Amino acid sequence: MKHYGFDAPFIDHDSIYGLLDVAKNTPDEEMTRILDKADRLEGLTHQEVACLISTHSPDHIQRIFQIANKIKHHIYGDRIVLFAPLYISDHCVNNCLYCGFNCNHKYERKKLTLDEVREEVRLLEAMGHKRLAVEAGEDPVNCPIEYVLDVLKTIYDMKFENGDIRRCNVNIAATTVEDYRALHEAGIGTYILFQETYHRPTYEAVHAGGPKKDYFYHLTAFDRAMQGGIDDVGAGVLFGLYDYRFEVIALMMHGEHLEKEYGVGFHTISVPRIQKADGADLGVARYIPTDEDFLKLVAVLRLAVPYTGIIISTRESLEMRKKLLQIGISQISGGSTVEVGGYQKREHKSTQFELADNRPASEVIDWLLDQGVVPSFCTACYRKGRTGDRFMSLAKTGNIKNVCLPNALVTLQEYACDYGSEEFKRKTERLIALQLPNIKSEAMRETTKHNIEAIKAGARDLYV
Repeated sequence: MKHYGFDAPFIDHDSIYGLLDVAKNTPDEEMTRILDKADRLEGLTHQEVACLISTHSPDHIQRIFQIANKIKHHIYGDRIVLFAPLYISDHCVNNCLYCGFNCNHKYERKKLTLDEVREEVRLLEAMGHKRLAVEAGEDPVNCPIEYVLDVLKTIYDMKFENGDIRRCNVNIAATTVEDYRALHEAGIGTYILFQETYHRPTYEAVHAGGPKKDYFYHLTAFDRAMQGGIDDVGAGVLFGLYDYRFEVIALMMHGEHLEKEYGVGFHTISVPRIQKADGADLGVARYIPTDEDFLKLVAVLRLAVPYTGIIISTRESLEMRKKLLQIGISQISGGSTVEVGGYQKREHKSTQFELADNRPASEVIDWLLDQGVVPSFCTACYRKGRTGDRFMSLAKTGNIKNVCLPNALVTLQEYACDYGSEEFKRKTERLIALQLPNIKSEAMRETTKHNIEAIKAGARDLYV
């Protein structure tokens, strides 16, 4: 066993290899204990995750899926949160071999002007989106933090007939405590950063140049974010660069580190699988999980961190997204483009990766209704200060769902009134009637009914 020797005690490569070696022979009684613990919504340690992620037993895998489905419906009900990415710049100084924005890919780069930002946001709001994920490549000259802050102010200052963008999450490169403090003061929601791969030799091989090549600086970005006041962070792995079992265990170790040091772990976890991209080298993706393994790893994550949001993007097909909705996904994107200026249908230059689900947002939302799912446009937790440990204290006691479903129904009614066809409005009315009895508090149920009627009468932005 090779020791890689680097100063990141919360991601111990030798420990992970040892766990994977032992986990292959986990006794049935230990597997039963772990699954019973997960069934009680108690979450799992990274050691317990190693056992579940390593199993090939059909019986164990079937129970993992059953528990994941139970957790999904117990905590999140039939809700699914909608968002869209907004790419503001593809200037990048990193040579990440898997990415279409890598600095060696020769094409005309683009950074949105603030007027172009306004046009992109206008188009996104017209789709009904209220929550955006602002995305940019790393280039301190062409895309400095000051530009990102100007973009955020521009978005938050915009008002439309049907409301506004209520929250921007931000996915930009690892940066300094000072920059994170500025993002926090700008009112971002969640700071998102994918480790891409926790396996250091692979990380250094696929990040062939640029500041992102510094594994440790990238790995400790969330520490600096939390020191800068950001208490909602969203992690992710680009599945396909290395063994998914290693990545899932390391992801749990990272979350445990944040819990120990700052009292709160990941607010969300994203689970992208690597996709083709112009100018990228897909030869580095030697570990792409099969569909079966991908479903298993998402289900295991749901068992491990029952109160953490899990995000799936339009990288995955309609059929895969449908399956994932049942075993743990709580947020999806819809009507997305991963091209700078893509919502304005500009001439194609380059995209970060290829999409598998290219349906417009309205079609995705209508599809969710047909699945009996409540599309939620809620951003209330961010705006009412239910973030970080305040969110988790409500989530882990089961109280967060007492506001999530009411807010989901109210924001769905908003969407139906502002953007929906008559048929969509009828579907919404039927779904709301079915979901209202699931609000257990009579007082909250009556408040929700009142707010829905107020929305129909022209009110907006009603949250609890």
